[in-house]
Amino acid sequence: MLRLSVNLGYKVSNDIFVTFVSSVVVMLMLSLNSALSAEVNSAKPVLVHYMPWYASKPVSGEWGWHWTMGRFDPEKIRSNGQREVASHDYPLIGLYDSNDPDALECQVLQMKMAGINGVIVDWYGISDFRDYGHIHRNTRHLVKFIKQAGLKFAICYEDQTIKHMLENKFISQQDAVTRGKEVFKWLDEHWLTDDAYVKLQGQPILLVFGPQFYHKDQWLQLKAGLSRPPQLFGLPHLTKSAGFDGMFLWPPVSGGKTVTPDEWQKQLRTQYNKSSAEPILAVAFPGFHDIYEQAGLHKSYGSIEARSGKTLEESLKLAAESDSPLIQIATWNDYGEGTIVEPDTKRGYQSLEMIQNFIKSQDRNVTTATAKDLRLPARLYQLKKQNQKQPDEMQKLKKAAAFLFASQYDAAREILESYPLKNR
Repeated sequence: MLRLSVNLGYKVSNDIFVTFVSSVVVMLMLSLNSALSAEVNSAKPVLVHYMPWYASKPVSGEWGWHWTMGRFDPEKIRSNGQREVASHDYPLIGLYDSNDPDALECQVLQMKMAGINGVIVDWYGISDFRDYGHIHRNTRHLVKFIKQAGLKFAICYEDQTIKHMLENKFISQQDAVTRGKEVFKWLDEHWLTDDAYVKLQGQPILLVFGPQFYHKDQWLQLKAGLSRPPQLFGLPHLTKSAGFDGMFLWPPVSGGKTVTPDEWQKQLRTQYNKSSAEPILAVAFPGFHDIYEQAGLHKSYGSIEARSGKTLEESLKLAAESDSPLIQIATWNDYGEGTIVEPDTKRGYQSLEMIQNFIKSQDRNVTTATAKDLRLPARLYQLKKQNQKQPDEMQKLKKAAAFLFASQYDAAREILESYPLKNR
């Protein structure tokens, strides 16, 4: 079995020597500059899959499609005081905007303080079609906060965007590959060479949700001429025909059925057992409960029960036992599919604390915030909204944010707890 080393953007200070013993490739020596580098079968880096597509009326002037799905109206207030929204869940900080620096700051700080190593961002390319341009802008904004927190990032590209642009005559069939090459060139020039970008064995990774449009020979064209051609990872049933380097797993739902714990665990184990043939990126998830049927879009993909956190716990354990070089948590904030681990009104901090405890159990050297500290970013967010017209108070809150980024939690708490929180 090939044992891979994972370098999440840090330089390797010594050469890697490999020797074969009983047909097993064994890593003999690897000195890395950071604890974020890991070897398979030891503590694996944990990254969260992030959706940067939310728009709110207070920030963007209107409620975006991912909060409404064309059917729900956030201007309507439900009996519990929450806005109507296209989700079975509700963010603890309320409906936010993915271009709001206060929201991005809050989320990235929560990740950092929980010990999460990085973010895999769901990205729709660089075209100004539908909300793709806004998603691109939001992703660039998010990356700034990710790097400020000392985290890593990678991209999950949605090549279905090309199909939608073709269907709507935004581009021609002849321009499809050219448009893809422009996307890859932009990635190469701006992100793939970034020190903070996730790399496996020195080579950047690029997840593709599918692929859903391009074919094997076209992917080769897209990668041609790049200074740092990425390793491509797709979904299990599509990656081989596309000629990708490996696959990434996702919550295994299909057919609109409820998938039992035995069923989804069996499916994951089957895929993990293939890791000797091709690299696999492991997945962990809290459950799956989409809103698509209620939104009138199409039938539900199916569901996986959360089981009071057991699903997240068990999928993390399976991922840790696999030969995957990293663990992707699906997802931080896909409210439409009900796979969120960010703090929400239903479960509070349960999922985030479980991830934090898992990370600490895998690596005793990891230093994370206390459970009490973990509540500070949301308090910071709420206080910023509460005091946004008070320049002097905002300066103090910016200082508290700087303390949080510097892991000086007591100093941040002293400032944040000096302000009362008003009911929202």
